[in-house]
Amino acid sequence: MTVHRKLDELPNKIKKVEHFWITLKDGCRLAARMWLPEDAETHPVPAILEYIPYRKRDGTRGRDEPMHGYFAGHGYAAIRVDMRGSGESDDVLQDEYLQLELDDAVEVIDWITRQRWCDGKVGMMGKSWGGFNCLQIAAMRPEPLKAVLSVCSTDDRYADDIHYMGGCLLNDNHWWGAIMMGFQARPADPLLFGEGWRENWLKRLDEMPFWPALWMKHPTRDDYWRHGSICEDYGAIQCPVMLVGGWADAYTNAIPRMLEHLKVPRRAIIGPWAHLYPHDGMPGPAFGFLQEAVKWWDHWLKNAKNGAMDGPMLWSWLEDGAQPTTTATYREGRWVGDQTWPSPSVATQAWSLGAGVLSQSAQAAADLAICSPQTVGIGCGEWMGAGCPGEMPLDQRIDDAGSLVFDSATLTQDLDLLGFPVLDLEFSVDRAVAQVGVRLSDLFPDGAALRASYAVFNLNHLAGHDKPQRLEPGKRYRARIKLNVLGHRFAAGHRLRLAISTAYWPLIWPTPERIMLTVHTANTRLELPVRAPQKYDGANPFAPPESAPLTPVSKVAEGRIKREIHHDLLTGVVTYVTDGEGGVFGEGILRFDEIDVTVNHALRRELVIHPDDPLSAHYRITQSQDLKRDGWDIHVETETIMASTNSELILTGRLDAYENGKRVASRNWRETVARTFL
Repeated sequence: MTVHRKLDELPNKIKKVEHFWITLKDGCRLAARMWLPEDAETHPVPAILEYIPYRKRDGTRGRDEPMHGYFAGHGYAAIRVDMRGSGESDDVLQDEYLQLELDDAVEVIDWITRQRWCDGKVGMMGKSWGGFNCLQIAAMRPEPLKAVLSVCSTDDRYADDIHYMGGCLLNDNHWWGAIMMGFQARPADPLLFGEGWRENWLKRLDEMPFWPALWMKHPTRDDYWRHGSICEDYGAIQCPVMLVGGWADAYTNAIPRMLEHLKVPRRAIIGPWAHLYPHDGMPGPAFGFLQEAVKWWDHWLKNAKNGAMDGPMLWSWLEDGAQPTTTATYREGRWVGDQTWPSPSVATQAWSLGAGVLSQSAQAAADLAICSPQTVGIGCGEWMGAGCPGEMPLDQRIDDAGSLVFDSATLTQDLDLLGFPVLDLEFSVDRAVAQVGVRLSDLFPDGAALRASYAVFNLNHLAGHDKPQRLEPGKRYRARIKLNVLGHRFAAGHRLRLAISTAYWPLIWPTPERIMLTVHTANTRLELPVRAPQKYDGANPFAPPESAPLTPVSKVAEGRIKREIHHDLLTGVVTYVTDGEGGVFGEGILRFDEIDVTVNHALRRELVIHPDDPLSAHYRITQSQDLKRDGWDIHVETETIMASTNSELILTGRLDAYENGKRVASRNWRETVARTFL
C-alpha cells in the first residue's frame, strides 16, 4: 500500500452521513453515503458523485473514506451511491451498464441538485465500472453535470473490457462473472435496510443471472456492446473530461483514443500503476491524485482560475526497462508531457522481419511457420494488474521458446516509444478458425526478456469485430494488429524482440484445433511509435500523495496469496493456480470497526490445459464470501467451471448461501454457448 500524508486538518470541517435513501420515480430506493462541509446547508457547495455496485457499507469503505473525505474537506459534497440491486439499494442487478442504470443516475443527479447543501453543480467520477458509467452518463448530457473524472475506463466495451480482447475470449470474463456472483450474493446490512432485508436477499439470490454466461452470448461486436460504448458518438459528450490510467492496468488503450476523438476540454495522466486510484498507485511512483482532482473540480465546478488546463494534454510516465519480475512495487522512469494527442513528436518507424531478425533495413524474404504449444502464454501475468504480488509478466523466454522470434541488433542509443506499436502481418493458416498472440519485449544484455507490449487477435475478425468470417486454409491474408499502448525506453545496449505465437493461455480461450500459422516476412512490418524529446520531459509535475484519514480497520487474520504453475511430467498437463485466502488478493480478514462488520473473500482459480490439445482446456473457480457481526453470520460459496467442445462453450455454476450456519438458498446453472469463430 502506498503511504500518503493523511491530513487531519482540512480546509473545511466535515460531517459524514453514514446512510440515507434516494427514492427514484418508480419507488426504488438507492442507498447512499455522504461527506460534506459542516456548513453546506447554509453555504451550498458543488457535489461529486461516485455511482457503483460495490457496497458502500462494507465493500469500498476502505478507499471511500480517505478520498471522499478529502473532497468534502476541500469544499464539496461527496456522495457515494450503490446502484439499483447492490448493497443496501432495492431491486436486483441484472447486468452491466443497462440503460436503467444510466437513467437512474440521471435521476440521482437531479435529486442532488435539489438538496439544500448543493449549489446546483455536479461532477461525476469513478474507477473501472464508475469510470465507465460517468462517461456514459456524460453522453446523456444531464444539464447539472459540469465535468467528469474517469479512472481506468474505456470508450469501447467490446474492444477494451474484461470480456474480449482482439475478438478473442478473455478468460477473465469467467473470473469476473464469478466475482459478480459472489458480490451480488451478499445481503443488505439489516441495520440499514431494516425489516425485509432477508426477503430482499432471497429475491436477489433467486433472480440472479448466471453472470459468466451473459457476455459469452455476444462474441462479436453487436448492439449489446455498442450500447454504452462512447466511441459510437464521441460528440455526445459535451462536458470537460479528465482521464487517468496506468501501464499495469488493462484499460489504458482507451486514453489516447479519447484524447484524439473527444472535442471537449480534456487532459490525461498515465502512470505506471495497476487498476487502482493513483494516490494508492502500485507499482509506484504514486502521485497526488486527490490534489489534482480537487484542482480539476475547482476549475470546472467553482470557476477557479487555477491553471488546471495549462501544460500538456497528456502526462505519461515513460518507463525504463527493468529486469522482469512477477512482483513490482516501483517502476523507474520519468514524466514526459505531450501538448496535444496525437503528438507531433511521435513518428512511425518501420522495421522489417527476416529469418529471426528484426531490422530497419530490408531482409531476405522468408516463409516461417509456427504451431505453438497450448501452454504458450503461461508467462503472461494477469490481464489486469491489481497491484498485488505475483501478477506481472514473467521473463518472456518461457513463452518465446514456443513462438516465432525476431531480434534486433543491439541498440546504440536509447529508443523511446509512446503509443501503439502495430504489426502489419501477411500470413496464412491451416485451419478455418485461428488466433495469434504478438509480444514486443525489451531484451536485456543477459538475455532476460521484459514484455513491453502485446496483443491477441482473432484472425477471423479481419473484416471487423462485427463481421467474422471463416479463413481459407493456405490463402494469404493481411492483418494490422495494434498492440497495447506503451510508454517505454529501450536502453542503449538492449535489443528489441518480436514474438508471434498461435496460443496465449491462460489469458484467452484456445481455438478448437491447433493452428499452424505461416508468417510471410516479405510483406510484414513492425511499426513503432518513436517519440522525440519535448520541453516538459523530466519535470516533476505532481505533488506526493495525500488523503483524508483512513476508516478504522482491524486485521482479524493475515491473508495469503499463492500463484503457481504445475507441469505434470507424466501426463504433460500444465495447471495455472492462483489462490487467495483472507481476501482475494491476500489482504487479510478485516473488521470495519465503526460498523462492527468483519469481511472475508477467498477465491481459487485453476486453469488446466495439455500442450497438444486445446479441447483439454478447463477452468474452475471456487470462492467464498463472509459478512459477520455478533448474531449475524453470512456465508456464500460459489463454484463455476468452463470447458468446451469443437462446437460449444460449456459453463456450469453452483451457489449456496448460509445464514448463521443454515443454508437458505441454493442455485445451479448449466449453459452452452455456440462457438462463433472462437
